[in-house]
Amino acid sequence: MELDNIDFQILRLLSENSRLQWKELGEQIHMTGQAIGNRIKKLEDNGVIKAYSLIVDEMKLGIAYTAFVIIYMKTANHDLFIRFVQNRNEVVEVHRVSGAGCYHIKLKVKSQDQLNLFLDDLLEYGNYSLHLSIQEIKQQNPSIS
Repeated sequence: MELDNIDFQILRLLSENSRLQWKELGEQIHMTGQAIGNRIKKLEDNGVIKAYSLIVDEMKLGIAYTAFVIIYMKTANHDLFIRFVQNRNEVVEVHRVSGAGCYHIKLKVKSQDQLNLFLDDLLEYGNYSLHLSIQEIKQQNPSIS
């Protein structure tokens, strides 16, 4: 799918506020709400828009730790590991990487005990190194420039 200037405007506005109504978007782009809705549907159907997100104040939820884990796999078969991380609620992101390690994992946990339990389970798949976040500088908020 080739995107035009209007598509990029829609993506930019939705990335700033994904709750904007089609009519509001249309007013800003000088189109009807129905025309905007059709374009958004096309962007969704073609996978350009994969999801809409919500940013939550984690401190109010009691989430205390953000941890980054680099895992060094002990086997070439990663299927069980992939299922493991997909089924764990504390796992926020997993990236297969080049360079140091096989995967980088981002975790959000409520306690040191929860982190230790995860790490104990992780040892089944390989060795790891752990890095704890001490301050968040910038939170991911994907935007289109």
